[in-house]
Amino acid sequence: MGQVNLTALVKAGGCASKLSPGILDRVLKQAPRFADRNVLVGFDTADDAGVYRLTDELALVQTVDFFTPMVDDPYAFGAIAATNAISDIYAMGGRPICGVSIVAYPAKGDLDALTAIMRGGAEKMREAGCAVLGGHSVNDDEPKFGYAVSGLIHPDRIKTNTGAQPGDALVFTKRIGTGVICTALKRGTADPGHVAAAVESMTTLNRAACEAMLDYDVHACTDVTGFGLIGHAREMALGSDVTLAINVDAIRFLPGARDYARQGAVPGGLKNNYEFASCVVEKTCEIPSEIETLLYDPQTAGGLLISLPDAQAGLLLARIPEAYRIGRVLERQAKPLRLITDN
Repeated sequence: MGQVNLTALVKAGGCASKLSPGILDRVLKQAPRFADRNVLVGFDTADDAGVYRLTDELALVQTVDFFTPMVDDPYAFGAIAATNAISDIYAMGGRPICGVSIVAYPAKGDLDALTAIMRGGAEKMREAGCAVLGGHSVNDDEPKFGYAVSGLIHPDRIKTNTGAQPGDALVFTKRIGTGVICTALKRGTADPGHVAAAVESMTTLNRAACEAMLDYDVHACTDVTGFGLIGHAREMALGSDVTLAINVDAIRFLPGARDYARQGAVPGGLKNNYEFASCVVEKTCEIPSEIETLLYDPQTAGGLLISLPDAQAGLLLARIPEAYRIGRVLERQAKPLRLITDN
């Protein structure tokens, strides 16, 4: 297969290609809602997936996620898209079982590249134990790929983004910076090693983190993707009626992310996130501009943000070596998010 620069075919890549949270917030407020007692989690709280009760002991978890390429390698793009879609099921505490693919691709494009995209996705789905049942495709000059995924969960074990409690610790399971790194790649300024580290992160399933957290009294969970750490923390704070105190000194970044942020490799999605969510943030300290930028960076296949009792945080961290504390949950204050430092 010849060299295909997928990122050159799109305006924005990965979760940075999503509609801005401001647009979604405005539209969803006007969307009709129809009562159904079996809907356990709908779209009212901007959670990661919907949950529908099938029986008293079994519920269906459903999600859909697709986007444009954020890397040039077709196989990696397919694997990242699958990892990102499946992550919504893990964020709810569910077990993915099957999915169908969503494909938009130019009919006159490189079909070997499309084959590699679908192979990368299928093999990552297999790694997750999630069967691919089929899919749907359309002819589109701008490539897009992803999955609608279904999972299973017990109705009493659902992890939503609305249950964080004062006194909880906040644990995060991945480093951030995929958006600025992929933007640097699109501009031709990214170091291959930095891209490789970002791809490794974006193709790491959140399965182990999900399985580990289910052994503890997790009060809330969400995966950090297109709206950035601040955007998804905002949803958790508002839904739980608490304030999240986030320690910016504790946040870990992917190699190169801070440098690219300083250089202005800022995706459009990051700007949208900042415009929407910065108004709910209280800064108690001076924060380097590149770090503040990265707090709004749209992540693709990001980590899980978990709220659980402080006494159990150390036990969870021992189970997930790459995870780390990023803050704590407070009683609701003037603003739902508060940025703090170690000093």
